[in-house]
Amino acid sequence: MTTLPAQVTVRPLRDALIMVRRDLRRMLRYPSLTFLIVAMPIVFLLLFVLVFGGTLGAGLQPGAGAAGRAAYLDYVVPGVLLMTLASASQGTAITVAMDMTQGIVARFRTMSIARGAVLTGHVVGSLLQSLVAVVVVVLVAVLLGYRPAGSPADLLGALAVLMLAAFAFTWLTVALGMAAGTVESASNTPMPLVLLPFLSSGFVPTDAMPGWLAAFAEHQPFTPMIETVRALLAGTPVAGADLAAAVGWSLAIAAAGYGWARSRYERLPAQP
Repeated sequence: MTTLPAQVTVRPLRDALIMVRRDLRRMLRYPSLTFLIVAMPIVFLLLFVLVFGGTLGAGLQPGAGAAGRAAYLDYVVPGVLLMTLASASQGTAITVAMDMTQGIVARFRTMSIARGAVLTGHVVGSLLQSLVAVVVVVLVAVLLGYRPAGSPADLLGALAVLMLAAFAFTWLTVALGMAAGTVESASNTPMPLVLLPFLSSGFVPTDAMPGWLAAFAEHQPFTPMIETVRALLAGTPVAGADLAAAVGWSLAIAAAGYGWARSRYERLPAQP
């Protein structure tokens, strides 16, 4: 039985780690991009909870005032967390487009590095950035009075669903960044990901929407993801249909984004 040389096995991992380190260094070099990724969800969290929370929360349970605002805080946090992931993936499209327009990706293809290491670096770096953004948003929510009622296993499950969604959005926006002709267009093409949480159950229940909008909200990817995370954070039973839809949408988006990104990457001309 033959075995692969150690260098053949280790090299793809080594090359991928180098690209991840490169992506993390760029985040440190451009802190304004990371700040914008985190700032937007926090602004919406503060706006909806502190300004609209008393009124919107009154529609979730009897009573208004602080009790209504507290109820709405519990309700809105999952939607804001998914918005955070969408915002982070928008940053991924921008950084990929920066590499594409500067020609560095085509130059990498002339070097003796593992295939896919460049894309892997972007994806892993974005996932780490998404995780940091989620932690920051949760800390802000805790400062506002948010207290998840789920068990440690529930919280880990919620984190797993969030990271699976982040993985899907990241691959999609890697492909969008590669397809964009300029950095400016790359910042705009992922905008539907940022807007879709508003047309879901993230901020108001779908049964409060007009019929046609409720039908759209209930069948788009963000609603089952949000409902699954909301149930896990609250420690309530997770609807099997929501969990299946959340995982199914995530896997489908990830597969489509991965296939699209790899296809474009393989067609890039190598430059000396």
